[in-house]
Amino acid sequence: MTGPGGFERYGKTLRVEGGLRAQSTRGAIGESWWSKRFLAVLESFALGSRLTRGRNYARAGQVLSLTIAPGLVTAAVQGSRPSPYAVSVKLAKLPEPAWKAVERALAGQALFTARLLAGDMPAEIEEVFAAAGTPLFPTGVGQLDLRCSCPDYQVPCKHLAATFYLLAEAFDADPFEILHWRGRDKATLLATLRSLRDRDDGGATRGGAAGAGTGKPARPRAKKPPPPAAPVTGASAALADIASPDLAGTVDRFWVAPVPLPPRPTTLDTEVDLLLRQLPTPPASIGGAELAARLRELYQAFRRPVPEK
Repeated sequence: MTGPGGFERYGKTLRVEGGLRAQSTRGAIGESWWSKRFLAVLESFALGSRLTRGRNYARAGQVLSLTIAPGLVTAAVQGSRPSPYAVSVKLAKLPEPAWKAVERALAGQALFTARLLAGDMPAEIEEVFAAAGTPLFPTGVGQLDLRCSCPDYQVPCKHLAATFYLLAEAFDADPFEILHWRGRDKATLLATLRSLRDRDDGGATRGGAAGAGTGKPARPRAKKPPPPAAPVTGASAALADIASPDLAGTVDRFWVAPVPLPPRPTTLDTEVDLLLRQLPTPPASIGGAELAARLRELYQAFRRPVPEK
């Protein structure tokens, strides 16, 4: 059994060089709301000392490798035995119909893609996945298949916990990795979104007219009758006379909403250290991960309001 003191029978942990070290050197691991949401699943296990040991492993560089693939995360973690332990975290990929629905919704909101490319995941993206009938994040431990080759029979062990923490930091650095784990890699997803937007913009691809490069003449498309004119309302009404030669008479109204905008809470706030998270770890010669941690604390301090004298 592995009760109090029971871990000693496995021997001392073999320290290694060149492993993956957590960027966080103290306190909680995982800074963005999405990585915290993921770690909440791990913490729901109520592991006690295993969470502490897992954090120590993650910070000491005991995780030798971490690979994210659709539906599967694999890692090698050095423990007390000569050979590293093989760790795997499986989560079922999203069904293809759900991904199609998600991609159509994301293609209609360019802001989502822009923020993901900036290293920030909008909270509204969870609603997109929920509308497609599937959650973005695992909602319970029953959705995960956790395995480790270590002799500790309890799951998750400290090696799995260390993998969870490194995975959360990978999600912090690039939110596309969450989508990759759920079944869509970044390149495929962006290509699909571009294709869907191009289709919505007129049906022709950016490569040119149909039949170009195939040696076959392009078939002339039958001209469709123009749709009935829609009533001019909203922004269209405000800008209807912009095409007139007298632009001077419209300048004062150009940035004025034609109708009162509905109240909406701000949703574009990002973490104050968003830029810092996009930069690589500083070299060891100037402080390495410790410098990044100190800068992150300064960013948080700058956000605090200055007390009035």
